[in-house]
Amino acid sequence: MNDLKTYIETNKERFLEELFSLIRIPSISSQESHKNDMVKCAERWATLIMEAGADTCEVMPTTGNPVVYGEKFVSVDVPTVLVYGHYDVMPVDPEKLWINKPFEPVIKDGKIWARGADDDKGQAFMHAKAFEYLVKTNQLTCNVKFMIEGEEEIGSGSLYAFCEENKEMLKADVILVSDTSMIASDVPSITVGLRGLSYFEVEVTGPNRDLHSGLFGGAVANPINILCQMIASLTDENNHITIPHFYDDVLEISKEERALMAQAPFSLNEYKKALDINDVHGETGYSTMERTGIRPTLDICGIWGGYIGEGSKTVLPSTAHAKISMRLVPHQDSYKIGKLFQRHFESIAPKSVKVKVIPSHGGEAYVSPIDMSAYKAAEKAYIDTYGKRPIPTRSGGSIPIIAGFEKILGIKSILMGFGLESDAIHSPNENYRVDHFLKGIETISHFYGHFAEEKK
Repeated sequence: MNDLKTYIETNKERFLEELFSLIRIPSISSQESHKNDMVKCAERWATLIMEAGADTCEVMPTTGNPVVYGEKFVSVDVPTVLVYGHYDVMPVDPEKLWINKPFEPVIKDGKIWARGADDDKGQAFMHAKAFEYLVKTNQLTCNVKFMIEGEEEIGSGSLYAFCEENKEMLKADVILVSDTSMIASDVPSITVGLRGLSYFEVEVTGPNRDLHSGLFGGAVANPINILCQMIASLTDENNHITIPHFYDDVLEISKEERALMAQAPFSLNEYKKALDINDVHGETGYSTMERTGIRPTLDICGIWGGYIGEGSKTVLPSTAHAKISMRLVPHQDSYKIGKLFQRHFESIAPKSVKVKVIPSHGGEAYVSPIDMSAYKAAEKAYIDTYGKRPIPTRSGGSIPIIAGFEKILGIKSILMGFGLESDAIHSPNENYRVDHFLKGIETISHFYGHFAEEKK
């Protein structure tokens, strides 16, 4: 593939402008006002996949947002790769913190600044361009299928049924995904583990209306005070989660594997400096990397209630709300954990309030073996591009549908991510390094040749 770098460099500006055409579409799946944008983005994806060289590509309806499905057939004698990505993005709030308008991408300091630049339009689009190169140069050694969905950021609710209904169409030897990160720009890595997720919204209700805090304060339960007390009780002084039986099924990692994880380059001082914090915080007895990779967590993702407008309003609120996420590790079942959480949260509420626990979405943890042929092919591909062997890592994030693919389709996934933790995904000023985008195209292009060899 001596001409690969030349092809990428020659077409770099076109690649970026095509990516920007996707980014400019505000495909926020969690907001009903962007429903039409979801369809528009799916249609744009289908056009770009066809232009890259697919035999067919269509926008397929689901019970929710549509799925973009395309394919290129090479031969019955070669393996099939199913490329998965998502075209939906997170909301942009608070928009005032952005250095540019979030859906008007700009390149500054060698980075693309925009919502979706990394997660996942930038990373998913690398696959379309690697595919284009292999097709145009007649070097494609695998059958390729694309499945780009529009609900990953809200739990992929419709995709599970889509997969159940289209098992034959989606048959493949491996699912190839770029929706994760690398350890550092000069330290390539392959994500071999993802945490699961169980996500809830809770509501605490006290009196039947907002009350005067002077006339009723101290005599009637304040739902915000109660909610804060309940949340505080969910972890102990060692930051250990107090829900009964929460840890029953947690996969305990051996000392040997923990020692291997510790070999990955990590600077605690740089980590704290990058986040502008004085110290880290987490479960006693575990390192920062272990806390985010092999241990479950419970976090409050949002909390609100009462008066938060300008000035003061002496009110004892009627209700208080919070959004709570639990990241899970292998062997923990998201449904079981959800039931444990609901039962416990309801049990610790005092009689002075009523509690409602509302499930949102979730999914299971995933582990990718490092001895499978797809991992070996990915490893060789990174060596071709970076000149060094990638480090297997476990991510603290979740992509619930990945475990769903294995359960429904019986196919393992390989997670070749090129983002960085500093890319601010889900936050204001999301960004993605241009050189990572281009090296991702290069590495993915190498993967196909190595995978075909590994499967012989």
